[in-house]
Amino acid sequence: MKVAMLGATSGMGRAIAQRLAARGESLFLLGAHEDLLAKSAADLKARHPQQRDCRYAQCDLEHPEQFAAALDAADRALHQFDCVIVTAGMFATQAALEADIELTRRLLTVNFANTIVFCEHVRKRLLARGGGRLVVFSSVAGDRGRKPVALYGPSKAGLATYLEAIDHKFHAEGLSVLCVKPGFVKTSMTAGLKVPPFAGEPGAVADQVIGAIDRRRAVVYAPPIWRLIMFIIRQLPRAIMRRIGI
Repeated sequence: MKVAMLGATSGMGRAIAQRLAARGESLFLLGAHEDLLAKSAADLKARHPQQRDCRYAQCDLEHPEQFAAALDAADRALHQFDCVIVTAGMFATQAALEADIELTRRLLTVNFANTIVFCEHVRKRLLARGGGRLVVFSSVAGDRGRKPVALYGPSKAGLATYLEAIDHKFHAEGLSVLCVKPGFVKTSMTAGLKVPPFAGEPGAVADQVIGAIDRRRAVVYAPPIWRLIMFIIRQLPRAIMRRIGI
């Protein structure tokens, strides 16, 4: 594969990039911070000699005006990418979002509107060349309206609905869409938060996501136990959901 990755400098994105590099896929890194991109590209080159041509471009989800130029750079470097993986996004706790309406606006815009706009740029390019793979990280937080993620959850619910819709609409034209729904994973994004049962590790999640890409799955929960957990939560009556704090 020729893969453009948005969010490969940390956490689950970094773990996915390392594994794809190890098996010889061609990578182009996209991200908000040029210094972190440079370090990540240098690390991939040092660990995997076949990645000596790994390049990068700045692409910040808060700045949609960067999207087209960043994807142009990826296309030039990879001679047209055929897979795009989006692990980037924003997270904040419910308490932080309730206390800061501007932070709420930014998070909702980045996770929903701007991520979809980025995916639309990608979709049009992939379909113009006969299809390809689009892999985007949503979250289990979007599966049900819940107290602890009353503001973060809807941003991921909307994104997941979009991904399902374009999978239905464009699958026959060659677009393979994978929506990744992580539960709690131990990354810098969740540092400082209480670690719940069934918390995942970035490496294990990366292995699961790559397996789902190879099998052209449409949805994957990571760690896998979250598929069962969220199935149960989706069945709970609203009256019970009001009483419990999950």
